[in-house]
Amino acid sequence: MKQAVLATGRRKTSVAKVWIMPGSGRIIINRKPMDEYFGLETLRVDVKRPLEATNTAGKFDVIASVKGGGFTGQAGAVRHGIARALLKIDGEFRPVLKKEGFLTRDPRMKERKKYGLKKARRAPQFSKR
Repeated sequence: MKQAVLATGRRKTSVAKVWIMPGSGRIIINRKPMDEYFGLETLRVDVKRPLEATNTAGKFDVIASVKGGGFTGQAGAVRHGIARALLKIDGEFRPVLKKEGFLTRDPRMKERKKYGLKKARRAPQFSKR
């Protein structure tokens, strides 16, 4: 196998560059261990899911650089990047990753604000008098 595999993952306004290389299962995000970077346990579990689905949890080291958005979007972007990188490493992971929905880019974005409204759909408060 090549030394390191690079893949890009995206969600909302977050973009993650993910490098995967053979190793002991360490996950580093923006030069910090994942446990330090993501405070919520649910996000940590979410990031690891593609590795667990393909039974490669202890076999690869993951180094991710993620920008933009909030922590939930960033976790989703890292997960997407890990799934894409695993696919580059071994094409046989495709059915497993696809079935779990890890290869699909989540298209949901914030809706734009409309004129005459306070937010995308929130209208100004109405008072009869």
